Amino acid sequence: MFRAVRRPLIAIAALAAPLLLGSTAQAAEPSTHGRVHVSTTFTIPGDKVYPEGIARDPYTGDFYVGSYEGGTIYRARPGQRVAQEFLPPFIDGRTQALGLEVDRSRRLWVTDRLTGIAVYDIPSRRLLARFTIPDQAPRLVNDLAITPDGTAYITGSRRSVIYRITPEDLKRAHKQGGDVPLLPTYDLSKIVEPHDPSTITLNGIVAAPSGRYLLTVDMTGGDLYRVALPSGKVDKVDLHGGNVLTGDGMELHNNTLWVVHPITDAYAISRWHIGSNGHSARMTRRVIDLAFQTPTNLLYRHGKLYVVRSQFDKGGPTGPGTPQLPFSIATVRGL
Repeated sequence: MFRAVRRPLIAIAALAAPLLLGSTAQAAEPSTHGRVHVSTTFTIPGDKVYPEGIARDPYTGDFYVGSYEGGTIYRARPGQRVAQEFLPPFIDGRTQALGLEVDRSRRLWVTDRLTGIAVYDIPSRRLLARFTIPDQAPRLVNDLAITPDGTAYITGSRRSVIYRITPEDLKRAHKQGGDVPLLPTYDLSKIVEPHDPSTITLNGIVAAPSGRYLLTVDMTGGDLYRVALPSGKVDKVDLHGGNVLTGDGMELHNNTLWVVHPITDAYAISRWHIGSNGHSARMTRRVIDLAFQTPTNLLYRHGKLYVVRSQFDKGGPTGPGTPQLPFSIATVRGL
């Protein structure tokens, strides 16, 4: 989820690999340049979907995509060209679906920007627990990551905080059978760059495979932060070759981090090499292509990126106009 930022985009520096620039605003179908290839993985029915988050079931290979409008959850099985509705909109207090994750127990975690987190059992589609913000102050519950021990970490983008839900918290919430308060665990509000109170800061978040730290992006300040676990010690990552301004969803595989940048017509994905146990990052490539159609999140599997084409700028929450139908998820090879 994003909003216009206060700082102008810097010029894109020459990188180790060439820059990709799409040729037309309607370039939704296969786009190639050098070793990069963009194509459609599957489409999503509906004229106001505006997909935002994506997750994958590691046991079945099924993809799950959430809708910004209404919070519908769609599922696409391997080989399917059109996703199908998995969970209907406007249920369980859910009006939007932003961040999505599937854990090792085949539970689907869904964030709603105003309410909190809903957790579903995938085989039965049954709601297991809800974690809700107890106050009415401005909030935006955004993206999430799950560490190897099953703990979920969620960004609060208006408050510059990170929420935490442990496996024990989930068990207690399930037993109680009702809403459980979602309270901040780590407060980064005094650490991120000064910003307007209405501005979005912390957005995408990923967990190191070791479970020793998190990385989260301040999309307004252009910084990346390392949060040590379990202490919560926060350090600014030393960035080389660029910044993560307008960064939204992220994906971390081994020592490679991908960041999507959906704002100010820079429909970009940047690739970073993570070093020094998460304390430094070097940008190795930045690709711009209108075929990304305002990317908000992505997954990496078997050498390919699966990118959410939100089209937020085409009649969605950040711009006028009409989206190009059908909405879809892209496959990006070579990045």
